Amino acid sequence: MLRALHIRDFVIVTEAELSFDSGFTVFSGETGAGKSILIDALALTLGERADASVLRTGSARAEISAVFDVSPTLSQWLTEHDLSAEEALVLRRVVDAQGRSRGYINGSAVTLTQLREVGEHLVDIHGQHAHQSLLRADSQRDMVDAHGAHQPLRQQVALAWKAWRKVERQLSLSEQDASALNAARERLEWQLGELDRLSLGPTEWDDVTSEQTRLANAQSLLDGAALALGCLDENENSAHQQIVAALQKMSQLLRHDPALRSVHESLESARISISEAVSDLNAYLSRVELDPERLAVVDERMRNIFDLARKFKTEPEQLYTLHTTLRAEQEALSASTDIESLRAQATALKAEYQSHARALTSARRKAAADLGKQVTKAMQTLAMEGGQFSVALSEGPDSGQGQDVVEFLVAGHAGTSPKPLVKVASGGELARISLALSVIASRAARVPTLIFDEVDSGIGGAVAEVVGNLLRELGMRHQVLCVTHLPQVAARGQHHFQVSKQQHEGVTESTISALDAQARIEEVARMLGGIKITATTRKHAQELLDV
Repeated sequence: MLRALHIRDFVIVTEAELSFDSGFTVFSGETGAGKSILIDALALTLGERADASVLRTGSARAEISAVFDVSPTLSQWLTEHDLSAEEALVLRRVVDAQGRSRGYINGSAVTLTQLREVGEHLVDIHGQHAHQSLLRADSQRDMVDAHGAHQPLRQQVALAWKAWRKVERQLSLSEQDASALNAARERLEWQLGELDRLSLGPTEWDDVTSEQTRLANAQSLLDGAALALGCLDENENSAHQQIVAALQKMSQLLRHDPALRSVHESLESARISISEAVSDLNAYLSRVELDPERLAVVDERMRNIFDLARKFKTEPEQLYTLHTTLRAEQEALSASTDIESLRAQATALKAEYQSHARALTSARRKAAADLGKQVTKAMQTLAMEGGQFSVALSEGPDSGQGQDVVEFLVAGHAGTSPKPLVKVASGGELARISLALSVIASRAARVPTLIFDEVDSGIGGAVAEVVGNLLRELGMRHQVLCVTHLPQVAARGQHHFQVSKQQHEGVTESTISALDAQARIEEVARMLGGIKITATTRKHAQELLDV
């Protein structure tokens, strides 16, 4: 869960250091005080995009740090990404005056994608405009899938859809460009025919070059080796004879002066080296011979390789690699031009996609029925007695999200038939239904921290008290942070922060303070009574807090 949040030079906050506990925490304050700035700051540490507009006026950079507990799942993620998995997880984001930003996890620089990935293990944020997105069909479908935990099924459908559409595109191109593909195939067949006839081995060019050099210079090699052999051993006064004579002399002198031992050893080493060289030269002369016929064969082979390399405008040593590359191109082209094979493959992939899509549809029907029951039940406590909520699924076009069109239907009062949410729900009803959906979805959430940013807008009175109870009950299973303007909701919080703003040398600044018991009474009284707070208002506030 979230343990601490440090904000510096962010929008109208100069510096704030906040510590958090488990349970239900509320943030309240006057309109424009900057309550939602806290959520925006935290969102930056979780990978939201940023620009220079988030800097406090006159500041060189904004900096936000958030400290979380590390769960076993999160520890595994950190290890997989070569990041230190300590007892605490520190996310840090820095934005400079040019709009450039940097992100860090436990002191290591990371990408925004990595921040967003780790954020998925930590926090769910329900924004104050969530009820507006509720009117979009894709958002309704996503809510049903989130409620049913359909992510694995959705991934299977998406992958099957991608594979099917890829082959369909190949099939379409093959059918449209048959003539161009035939020309490409004929060109490849001619090129491969030339290379097949040459049949060049992977190292043949190096081998034949070396052999040609040796054969072409065979006489010089024989003469030179024989001359060297004579100098070393066969001629009068050869090197071997002189070294042996010197060695014998050193052996005699060594009896009189041991200091000559190193000279004696050097001469002995030279004698052995000359003997080995003589042996190697004799062996070489026995192998090397003049072979004009073999030289003619090798010259012809080199000429053929050169000619084909010139024809293909490449170097001789690249011909074998070119042969392999063209063969792979031919195989790929053959696969793409095998229209019947592509049609069969497309049919099989379509069937696989439809199988996964039907499984997703079946799961969605179950989740939709359960979601309808739960939201209908919640509506009865949110001043919509007798109201009904249901989720309709109809067949839609094939897509990466399945084959279903999801539509939320609502009847705001008893005796009316459910109709599409977009057509019948008032602003207040929409806000309440959105809140019910957020709470129901959050009950199944796997992340430890849930944040509600003024999702209680558009409600009040007894309904507000119900909302406060719902969020407090949710706080028994998750850490819940809620920005609210409702005293009934604020009074149900177990921890309370007040956000206020003031002018300092012509600049507006926002501060966040943790409230004690007496300060909470004053804040809830302010939320109840406005500017003038009376004893009656304070008494009412105390009653709300004592519930």
